[in-house]
Amino acid sequence: MSVTRPSAGVGIEQVAAEAGVSTASVSRALSGRGNVSERMRQRVLAAADKLGYVVSSTASSLASGRTRSIGVLTPPLGRWYFSQLVGAVTDELARAGYDTTLYSVTDDAAERRALFGTVVRRRRVDALLSIAVTLEAEELESLRRLGLPLLTVGGRMEDLPALAADEVGMARLATEHLLGLGHRRIAFLGGTEEFDVDFHVPTQRRSGWEEALLGAGVEPEPVLFVDADFTVLGGRDACRALLGSGEVPTAIFAASDEMAIGAWLAAQELGFTVPRDLSIVGIDGHPLGEVYGLTTVTQFVPELGAEAARAVVEHLEHAAPLDSVAPARHALVVRTSTARPARP
Repeated sequence: MSVTRPSAGVGIEQVAAEAGVSTASVSRALSGRGNVSERMRQRVLAAADKLGYVVSSTASSLASGRTRSIGVLTPPLGRWYFSQLVGAVTDELARAGYDTTLYSVTDDAAERRALFGTVVRRRRVDALLSIAVTLEAEELESLRRLGLPLLTVGGRMEDLPALAADEVGMARLATEHLLGLGHRRIAFLGGTEEFDVDFHVPTQRRSGWEEALLGAGVEPEPVLFVDADFTVLGGRDACRALLGSGEVPTAIFAASDEMAIGAWLAAQELGFTVPRDLSIVGIDGHPLGEVYGLTTVTQFVPELGAEAARAVVEHLEHAAPLDSVAPARHALVVRTSTARPARP
């Protein structure tokens, strides 16, 4: 069996000769622009594949004015939510034939000035996705001046198109689940001030908790609100403080699955059985939630990333309006961490 190895010297002329068509036909077939029959396109693709020919991204962008690359603004990817979201975005863009250029947006002011003042403005991308990043007014203006399509994911900023979750609604759904089981003393593990920056997620989730309680005629108790830092250890420490204070609830709503898992660990350390003594519900849809049997309100994070990528591609290739993107989906997933209260 003979194998044709890719050659560094293979060009469009060789592909045209192999396929028995003109170089113009090869260009149209490989770029996706112009009228080419499906039969001819397949013949050209087979010839290019046989010869190991790859379209030059530089030449393609010069000819079309497109880079076929999407810029993604993202926080540092140390947290599962961001990494899953970005992974889904890059996978979907790759399937559509686009590269991904990642721009890590940190809290360092000098780094951000360099990023928005020079790097992003080189305009080496066709569109921008801003994932879970709140942009300052100057940064936003800098991006607007580029004239590139911009979609925000995970939250809303001014009048920009957004694919955002209903943070208040998700928290309300989680709390209503506990209320429906008969719980009335429901604690809330929320976020400290440092986590209340991007889109004010902790504040919104606390609002959903309070709305659900008030809707059921239950007055939220300040002693049942405990700050935490959206990590497993933070949730564990917050739950230890809560259960050691004497103000013991029958249920806990944690504003992230990681904090919920930490609360579960703390409850076990202190001799509580979940859910017999203490029901726990989280929010987000962490992959470990199923392992722990954690009841949660999931955001379908990979689906969210894929939908964001598809929306940008549809806008670039078919002029689909970005502001028509459907709201992000969420759903209550009931597992073994919640049950009716065993005590009043």
